[in-house]
Amino acid sequence: MTLELSSAQIARYIDHTLLKPEASIEQIKKLCAEAAKFKFAAVCVNPAYVAECSRALKGTDVKISSVVGFPLGATLPSVKAFETEQALAAGAQEIDMVMNVGAMKSQNFKLVKEDIQAVVKAAHVRNAIVKVIIETCLLTEEEKVKACQLSKEAGADFVKTSTGFNSAGATIADVALMRKTVGPDIGVKAAGGVRTREDVLAMIEAGATRIGTSGGVKIMEGVEIKSGY
Repeated sequence: MTLELSSAQIARYIDHTLLKPEASIEQIKKLCAEAAKFKFAAVCVNPAYVAECSRALKGTDVKISSVVGFPLGATLPSVKAFETEQALAAGAQEIDMVMNVGAMKSQNFKLVKEDIQAVVKAAHVRNAIVKVIIETCLLTEEEKVKACQLSKEAGADFVKTSTGFNSAGATIADVALMRKTVGPDIGVKAAGGVRTREDVLAMIEAGATRIGTSGGVKIMEGVEIKSGY
């Protein structure tokens, strides 16, 4: 049976995203105006724009998410924790951190977990939530499962498929695997390549509780997006 949701319900799943390095302040302001208009769950922006989003979205229910260790995940845990503290001080309420993918590929699970814990500790002190980007396109099935397990053990609130800056984004199979691994108690965010209303519904049906996309407006308007995050 195909999932059926109203436009208003779909909007509450969407993290309206603009993470391009060339994004201008005018584009960020537009992003916020769109998020407020459609009542999206959140905007997702680079840390430098969090304060502007905080001003623009004051008085709305739209959350502000900032990325940490983005897009490579290869910075030190202490640096990611500091990034988290700075983003939250500027007004973010959610953190989308990139896992140390190289450590995962090296089977250095201790470092992977400590890296996530550093961000979780910094975020949870301020009652902010943490989404761990595991970058599914770079991992084997076994590594995806392990990454989800470590994220959950480290206290993360979500696991997330992708940065949108690598070779592929979210797939239904990966979302279903992530949901199966983490169980019902934490979120799963599908990001990268979600371009239509049908894509959104399929991801939700597979177990996603949040959708990251730069095409939120076109999804709401029923226009197919040819490319993008």
